[in-house]
Amino acid sequence: MLSDKQSEHDASLKARLKALHRQLQETTDVDPELETLLRQLDGDIDRALARRAEQQLDDNTFGLGTRTQELAARFTVRHPGVSSGLRELGNILSNMGI
Repeated sequence: MLSDKQSEHDASLKARLKALHRQLQETTDVDPELETLLRQLDGDIDRALARRAEQQLDDNTFGLGTRTQELAARFTVRHPGVSSGLRELGNILSNMGI
């Protein structure tokens, strides 16, 4: 069972993901590589949240915050708005210990 704080983090994470998706839809010239990497990250985050809710986190669950920060750095020049959203997402994941 998730604590109130964990539920709050999950809600914040989901809201940030939704905002990031909206931002991507409004961004022109999003390269296929970025879309693929973000889709993979989104799926990994969904799986991590499901495992966390079931209290079945494992070594494969951790590192998403770092990976998100690396993606943000990689796409800062071409997609600064998306990069900013990714940094926020990475901070949320890191604060959650994921």
